[in-house]
Amino acid sequence: MTWKYFLTSSVGKKLVMGGTGIFLILFLVVHVGLNACIWANDNGAMFNKAAYFMGKTVVPRILEIGLFVGFFIHIIQGYLLTVQNQQRRKIGYAVIYGNRGSKWYSRSMGILGTLILMFLVMHIYHFWTPSRFGGDWGIHELQLVNYPPDPRQYHNLYHEMMVVFQTPLIVALYVAGCISLAYHLAHGFQSAFKTMGVHNNRYVAMLRTTGYIFAVVVPLAFAMMPVSIYFGWIQEVLI
Repeated sequence: MTWKYFLTSSVGKKLVMGGTGIFLILFLVVHVGLNACIWANDNGAMFNKAAYFMGKTVVPRILEIGLFVGFFIHIIQGYLLTVQNQQRRKIGYAVIYGNRGSKWYSRSMGILGTLILMFLVMHIYHFWTPSRFGGDWGIHELQLVNYPPDPRQYHNLYHEMMVVFQTPLIVALYVAGCISLAYHLAHGFQSAFKTMGVHNNRYVAMLRTTGYIFAVVVPLAFAMMPVSIYFGWIQEVLI
């Protein structure tokens, strides 16, 4: 069996989806941890320094390339699997089981993935492109700030968050994206590990519980960031 045949087969596609899914889960752990620095109550110092480290250090930048590749492969393979499954189900079932057979979100991974992709594009536009390229790539050019006695200048992404999340519609769209992510993870977390070979009943039960907790805690943390800023629970002291 050639690699090309394997990667284009149903089993190969699912393994690629599982592998990239686990990689993206690890990314979410790092990303939510970094973004949680906005709650440090230090006017964004810890958050901006952490963002600077991720944007200027060699290893994170290399991993960032892998992240974009992982996103691309995960999205493409996801759509291919969705189309493939739909083609196989054209005739349909004699009995419609609904949620008794599988949860609605496990049958709607393509739709949820599309909503997350739209959210991702918006998120990249608001924060990633201006921090990497500056200029008019984002809403406006990022401020620069330093934290004495540190002479370095940091992109003030904390201020950017304060600006972006003053708009109710944007906050609502971010929360909707986080809800879509939660349902996507509710199925995708355990599915990724099962695809990679975890089938022991004890571990599957543990993965299911862990997956549901992860699917609630991480998207909720992400959603609370724009909500906290919009309602003034996190504030910026202008220097």
